[in-house]
Amino acid sequence: MPITISITSVSSISPLGDTLPGVWAKYLSGRPLLRKIPAKGGSVMAGALPERLLTEVRDLKYSRPNYNSLDNSVLFAMLAARKAVLQSGWEREDVFGINIGSSRGAADLFEKHHSHFLETGKAALLSSPSTTLGNISSWVAQDLKSTGPDISHSITCSTALHAVLNGVAWLRAGMANKFLVGGSEAPLTPFTISQMQAMKIYSPLDDEYASRAMDLDKKSSTMVLGEGAAMACLEAGYNPKAMAVIEGIGYATETLTHSVSLSSNAHCLQKSMKMALDGTPLNEVDAIIMHAPGTVKGDMSEYNAIRKIFGEKLPLLTTNKWQIGHTFGASGLLSLELALLMLQNDTFIPSPFYPQKQDRPLRKILINAVGFGGNAVSILIAK
Repeated sequence: MPITISITSVSSISPLGDTLPGVWAKYLSGRPLLRKIPAKGGSVMAGALPERLLTEVRDLKYSRPNYNSLDNSVLFAMLAARKAVLQSGWEREDVFGINIGSSRGAADLFEKHHSHFLETGKAALLSSPSTTLGNISSWVAQDLKSTGPDISHSITCSTALHAVLNGVAWLRAGMANKFLVGGSEAPLTPFTISQMQAMKIYSPLDDEYASRAMDLDKKSSTMVLGEGAAMACLEAGYNPKAMAVIEGIGYATETLTHSVSLSSNAHCLQKSMKMALDGTPLNEVDAIIMHAPGTVKGDMSEYNAIRKIFGEKLPLLTTNKWQIGHTFGASGLLSLELALLMLQNDTFIPSPFYPQKQDRPLRKILINAVGFGGNAVSILIAK
């Protein structure tokens, strides 16, 4: 039998807030948290942090001389990581691993440094170290004074759940006893938004329901970007104080016809779900947190994949992207946080575009993530 993996804490910073009670209250409100932000040629709807949290981020940035050159993707990760470690009761002298990923990394700083280079022909002194993807985990490790391994990676939108996979692998291999895993994303930049618009997947809607993630009848894509970070603390073995345990992990990659598409039945998600559910009766899965990016093909292909696995008797299905936008590399861990809160409170949070009612206690929830490149991850957690 594989070693049990306990999730001893989860913490985030996002449009939902930065405390578990506050995040849960926002979920219970059933209201989107999207607002207009400036963009090239006008404005777009986005899941931006509230001003209170942006102030906290700025305070952290200028709290130490060597922090003022860091991108928000790093600062978001620091704030979420500090709270996750504190909630788990990990001590400063504890040796634990860190794996925090990001799809885009230091997008804002990179754009600014590149603009400076185009204008002057010279790169700024810290342009290289401050824009490498690896600085997310390394700076979190410095901030926490961790002496264990620190890893950063990008596997596009499934990045955060791949961090969970890596943490589980290290723990089950006996190479660590504790691992901090997560994702951080600060993509609300002119070039990043423009890239999504060029692909014709960014939502043209300008109301609070601009993201129609899980609206399976929509005729055009409505992806909306969001920003934030989320972290979870994993421990080898069963911890009686754990929020949940990881019962199954799955992963897969499918051959694509071009660089961003999924097959109509999302074969990679089918494979990852089957792997995560190995040995688990399908009727024991109470809910699925879908990746559901808000695109026509992305939402429907995942729904088709779920039906291929579960048949006509589907678990409860939901997503949080209609509420906070798509946070790219952080999205999988924010979905895991929603799953943990639903388990803790035994309350299902439905999507307004796919309303369902809970009719039994929540004990097992499956979380999906999939990204550009046809890579998928599924995590099964249990109360």
